[in-house]
Amino acid sequence: MILSCGDALIDFVPARLADGRDGLRPVVGGSCLNVPVGLARLGAPAGFVGGISTDLFGSMIAAHAQASGVDLSHATRSADQTTLAFVRHVGGEAQYAFYDAETAARKWTYRHGSIPFTSIDAIHVGSTTLIHDLGAAETRALIAATQGGVTISFDPNCRPNLVQDKAAYRVQMDGFAASADLIKMSDVDFDYLHGHDDYAARAEALLARGAKLVVVTRGPKGALGWHAGAGAAEVAAPAVEVVDTIGAGDSFQAGLLFALHRLGRLGKAALAELTATELRKVLAFAAACAAVTCTREGADPPRWADMTATWNDLG
Repeated sequence: MILSCGDALIDFVPARLADGRDGLRPVVGGSCLNVPVGLARLGAPAGFVGGISTDLFGSMIAAHAQASGVDLSHATRSADQTTLAFVRHVGGEAQYAFYDAETAARKWTYRHGSIPFTSIDAIHVGSTTLIHDLGAAETRALIAATQGGVTISFDPNCRPNLVQDKAAYRVQMDGFAASADLIKMSDVDFDYLHGHDDYAARAEALLARGAKLVVVTRGPKGALGWHAGAGAAEVAAPAVEVVDTIGAGDSFQAGLLFALHRLGRLGKAALAELTATELRKVLAFAAACAAVTCTREGADPPRWADMTATWNDLG
């Protein structure tokens, strides 16, 4: 199984009412919930680790995850309220206002011994959970409990409006990158964390510290990837009519993990042996998954039926 640890929330996305007024529509989201939803829809065994409320919104989250086939046996249900995020689009990018005080996601703690790591191929971490001290500490405890036997996937998915101390946050994200085997970040995240550093130089430094695969996504410009053995690769983004970009990065992450899983390259040793041909295939497939999501409202990743032809066409 592939587990994803982090945030599960409700996005209130812009909607036009029947009378022409602007409104908001609640949609299940959260970067670290979107990833296992995307994985499960593609056909990979996927589960979620984190806090989910028992309130109305939490019930929506659980139902959505289970309808997609996500295993919630490692999730913690509590009476604490659900994190809410209000979304608006500015310059083609989604911007968020979060309400996340004393929530089920925010107060989640890792239960030592609760996960049988021998049955876990990879754990994905990132996003808002890592901004706060408690979430970051509990996620570090989860990673430490794997004792280095599980592939760690990391996407910072930065939310600058939640960061109070940028310098401390950058140090914290650097620590998670140091413990990760697979690092994916958007160009926006890269600029926030590393300024105008050269992508390739930063990727090479991360590989030298122990990462196996580093990926930078660039929206309509496609994606770049670096691997210690397979070298560097660049893939284009499929041309689509964009409805919105919510969840596109998470769909890319799910597609990337799924492709590695399907090729038998997700385990630590297997990931290190990724070939140049395989690198291009996993990047291209992930970009195609993200493109499909961009044609839909909200975080609505594709299913395997949507992507079978793409996978086969990639050889």
